[in-house]
Amino acid sequence: MKPIPYVDLPAQFAVERDVLERRIGAVLSEGQWIAGAQVDALERRIAARLGCAYTIGVGSGTDALVLAMKALGIGPGDEVITPPNSFVASTAAIVHTGAKPVFADVLADQTIDPAKVEQAITPRTRAIMPVHLTGRTCRMTELVAIARAHGLRVIEDAAQAFGSQQDGRATGTLGDVGCFSAHPLKNLNAMGDAGFVATNDDAICARIRRLRNNGLVDRNTVAEWGTVSRLDTIQAVILDHRLDGLDDVIAARQANAARYRALLDPTLVFHPESHTGDFDTFHTFVVQVDRRDQLQRWLADRGIGTSIHYPVPIHLQPAARGLGHARGDFPVTERQAARIISLPIHQFLTDDDITRVVASIHERLR
Repeated sequence: MKPIPYVDLPAQFAVERDVLERRIGAVLSEGQWIAGAQVDALERRIAARLGCAYTIGVGSGTDALVLAMKALGIGPGDEVITPPNSFVASTAAIVHTGAKPVFADVLADQTIDPAKVEQAITPRTRAIMPVHLTGRTCRMTELVAIARAHGLRVIEDAAQAFGSQQDGRATGTLGDVGCFSAHPLKNLNAMGDAGFVATNDDAICARIRRLRNNGLVDRNTVAEWGTVSRLDTIQAVILDHRLDGLDDVIAARQANAARYRALLDPTLVFHPESHTGDFDTFHTFVVQVDRRDQLQRWLADRGIGTSIHYPVPIHLQPAARGLGHARGDFPVTERQAARIISLPIHQFLTDDDITRVVASIHERLR
């Protein structure tokens, strides 16, 4: 029986090989390998799709978060509220600015709990960083209202949520600044690290453009100490091509998610439904089950790939010891971390593949 991989990047490349080899070859021949017209065009195109004034291409999703916070003036002595169930980059980005991450627990759908956010606010709080985990949008109306009431900034970690929407507005444009990743495993994916920042603020845009390029305002004038985090031209042309087919990718993932939901026994497997008004893009399809580790081994023995996003919450990682947290501090996150498993959701799955995954899950859990 053929394996069902968790991801299938070779299948993606197989259907686009000729186009990408031609476009990458053109970049190599032209010799403009950093910045240039292709990067500018992609930034404009992504901004138009998101419905915002600007997007700025950067080297990774992590860089997007760091540069966005620096552009907002966040640094030592400040606090930023974020969930502890994200990929570590969300919290690491806060630490890299010199600010302190402050955690708030999550809801049943793995997004940050607005009530817990409000409880975590102190006089040092400068911003809220909701994470749109799995391609699902956080409760942004409530979070933005909390932020405005307390004079805080909202930095959306939309690394997993390009294309997601809430009430017709693009995720990443609902706060002050949105940060995206185009890592190879994302729905809109480069062939290496890449990311971008979205904003409607002229000053934020100008500062991020400066910070990503050594703080230069022109070739010989350094306005401030910056870094090097430019989107490579080759990655820009790859992303430009893949943007053409992104709607089909999202539609396929949504169809796969709907099939899973129709087939999975809800008494054995929990997966939260989408909220009214939300357009979820299913970067991952995360379910919650008892005996998760046994199930993962069972599926692997049957050639079915899975992953866990993420088995150890950030507040319990060795790097976070200095924050002073202990097991039990964020009970919803911790319970979910022991039960979550990500099933294959990529656009190359067949209906038979999903039927087989579900049958294997039921066979083990019943």
